[in-house]
Amino acid sequence: MIVLDTHVWVWFVSNPELLSKRAKDSLDAAVEENAVLISSISAWEVALLVARKRLTLTMELSDWIAKSEMLPFVKFIPVDNSVAVKSVNLPQPLHNDPADRIIIATAISSGVPLVTIDEKILNYPHVQTIW
Repeated sequence: MIVLDTHVWVWFVSNPELLSKRAKDSLDAAVEENAVLISSISAWEVALLVARKRLTLTMELSDWIAKSEMLPFVKFIPVDNSVAVKSVNLPQPLHNDPADRIIIATAISSGVPLVTIDEKILNYPHVQTIW
């Protein structure tokens, strides 16, 4: 089981060639186990990127997210109170991006690695990462 950072979700669906071999291998294994987790905050991040024209999708945003939701091996994890509070109380030093903090808290709460290319997260010692 793994949690995907937002960019990894986008790449996995749209540009898998951008994934590292280790990330791709981890994703392939998680797909086989129906064990790919994505924080719901990532849907918010994708919507924000599209609205700001920093990301262009090949279809309407709602359709793109719905197609991901229909994948049998993907489970979206809502931002519940526990994850929200954990994201605020993560040990320092860690940058203050709220979405990243929620994604990190989701991985920690789920007890699984986070797949990311984000150097700040890769260097954060309190969450297991894959890249």
